[in-house]
Amino acid sequence: MQLTRYTDLSLRVLMYLSYPDRADLVTIAEIATQFDVPRNHLVKVVNQLVKLGWVVATRGRSGGIRLGVPAGSLTIGQILREMEGTKALIDCEGEICVLRNGCRLRGALADALQQFYRTLDGYTLADICSAPTAGLIAQMHRLVPTATH
Repeated sequence: MQLTRYTDLSLRVLMYLSYPDRADLVTIAEIATQFDVPRNHLVKVVNQLVKLGWVVATRGRSGGIRLGVPAGSLTIGQILREMEGTKALIDCEGEICVLRNGCRLRGALADALQQFYRTLDGYTLADICSAPTAGLIAQMHRLVPTATH
């Protein structure tokens, strides 16, 4: 299994916004620059994160985004389920497969996927943003020129 770029960007945005020592709001342009990703992709990601209530957006000249929930309340499993969906790893219904009626592969993959999510439910956004990641995130925030806000 490989996470989509959309999910990857979602995790990066949430991680960046988890920095607690930031007084002003973060802009999408800032995040795009920090992670060297297209702004257009981030707009879509941030809109979804706002709809989920995980990010709060403020419009206007001094607007921006911030984390909308405590980092300790959001599990990585929850984030991935929401961003990736809970679709089966293999599509036995859409493919013509002679093994479909007696194959155990689909069940084994479904069990593995559930275990994957259960494991990631044991980690919160706060957990993955602790040291040494916290230091890297802090460094990224210190590199932001104040004129961009």
